[in-house]
Amino acid sequence: MSLINMAKREINCKIVYYGIGLCGKTTNLHYIHQTVNPQDVGDLVSIDTETERTLYFDLLPLDLGKVHGFQIRFQLYTVPGQVLYQQTRVSVLKGADCVIFVADSQASKLEENRTSWAELQEQLGRMKKDINDFPLVMQWNKRDLQDALPVSALEHYLNPYRFPSFESVAVTGQGVIDCLKVGINSTLRRLERI
Repeated sequence: MSLINMAKREINCKIVYYGIGLCGKTTNLHYIHQTVNPQDVGDLVSIDTETERTLYFDLLPLDLGKVHGFQIRFQLYTVPGQVLYQQTRVSVLKGADCVIFVADSQASKLEENRTSWAELQEQLGRMKKDINDFPLVMQWNKRDLQDALPVSALEHYLNPYRFPSFESVAVTGQGVIDCLKVGINSTLRRLERI
């Protein structure tokens, strides 16, 4: 849930990048950090293991300027994708205003993606978030790989609600900013209704 500070005229929103291990969540944040105007972005905080996999989460603060007299800030988080970090994913997901679900497009990762998607839906339900009214964006990552599933298959298995979706190659930045823009705009539209 967005944190609104009336005294400071600030709104802080949280976007969580969710998906299986090594699907490209952290790569998204690295690309955003390198691309966005340095005045608008804070330091990227990342806690990695020796194998460079995210252990807890990544955090990237993003300042969007003022809207209706309020300073708008987004905190971008990633969750660890490894199965054994389910409780950490739940903790990071709490208070999310938007989720960008990053799916690894490789055919060999479809079942892992489906399990992660089912877990996300379950957690949102436990948090009393109506998935039909929650800002969610689907990112079909690793589209440059030879064994990438057709987008129609990813849509069929992972996007039954027909959320906005984008093909991406996070290592080159393809689709990364598009996903983020839709996530931010969806969040802001939802805030206007509250």
